[in-house]
Amino acid sequence: MTTTKAKVVYSPAFTDGAEFQIPTFRLLKQDGKLYKSAKTPDLDKEKALRIYKAMVTTRILDERMLAAQRQGRLSFYMQCTGEEAAVVGSAAALDDGDMIMAQYREQGALAYRGFTIDEFMNQLFGNELDYGKGRQMPVHYGSKVLNYMTISSPLATQIPQATGYAYGQKLAGQGECTITYFGEGAASEGDFHAALNMAAVHRVPVIFLCRNNGYAISTPAAEQFAADGVAPRAYGYKMDVIRVDGNDVLAMYEATRAARRLAVEHNRPVLIEAMSYRLAAHSSSDDPSGYRSKDEEAAWREKDPILRMRLWLESKQWWTEEDEKQFQENMRREVLETMKRAQKRSPPPLETLITDVYDEAPPMLAEQFEKLKAHIRRYPDEYPKSARQVKGGV
Repeated sequence: MTTTKAKVVYSPAFTDGAEFQIPTFRLLKQDGKLYKSAKTPDLDKEKALRIYKAMVTTRILDERMLAAQRQGRLSFYMQCTGEEAAVVGSAAALDDGDMIMAQYREQGALAYRGFTIDEFMNQLFGNELDYGKGRQMPVHYGSKVLNYMTISSPLATQIPQATGYAYGQKLAGQGECTITYFGEGAASEGDFHAALNMAAVHRVPVIFLCRNNGYAISTPAAEQFAADGVAPRAYGYKMDVIRVDGNDVLAMYEATRAARRLAVEHNRPVLIEAMSYRLAAHSSSDDPSGYRSKDEEAAWREKDPILRMRLWLESKQWWTEEDEKQFQENMRREVLETMKRAQKRSPPPLETLITDVYDEAPPMLAEQFEKLKAHIRRYPDEYPKSARQVKGGV
């Protein structure tokens, strides 16, 4: 039985959904000028520059840390390159109390909220100041203070978690929402459909933001689904949906602001499909030359979201070439110097292996930890000195 009154027909009538044409919302041309009918979002100079600096910071951090991975300093890295507008533009439209549940390419959202280069580096190197105490892979950030849920590796698990968290926000009634980011590949997971259905049925304040960057690792979007992208799936759940040019930071900001109003004021979940392109490899373990052409990449580099916003800022006389040069120099220096400091810090103490799960370690864990210390004591040369940095020694 359906939840709406359906028209009755008396001969077989099939439909494949082709009648639904979802437009792409766009405000800013690549030359930094607005389209003729477009209106500038309510965005002052201070906030616009904060957005732009977060985008540039993310790009510089990505370039430097990929180089560090290639030098053997890091085991792994994932870049946001080419998708900075989709991530930072949407994050800027949220309130600080809103929860962010990311996939693994949203470091720009953290940069916008104030996560320092030092905090980034501590996580990447898993040192004693890492909030995750070295337990996570690089780029699996998290910040309780900044309402950024710690990233987990399994694909798409954050999507139903976002629905659940938003349900709690609805019950709390404090006017907050949750945004969850994921790629179009993750939208092929069952978690995606379960999450959207739960959100629609229970009417929770959640924004599902799909970064459609063209590839799920090496699988192109054309081989992932036959329909018109991810956006039409919202109709199956009677959910509000919008498709946005993901390289247009102003459009991303305005669309997310409108989505947040629907979510918070009316408890209507929203799906945003941000059309972008992953300029970098899927990760430091990937070689995109095996599945896409240099010409394709070059065509998308012409649509660089950072350059588009920079030209808009210059047209507003809010940014100059000298500002750009100075900011880039300062940020590159800070990233390099901070990385060197983070590398020299000690790893987390061995005793942190059994903390944070229980208030006090249960006998079974305590016994296992004593056996571990005995093992290290027996084979000290097989372990780094940091493994023996435990209270009372090993």
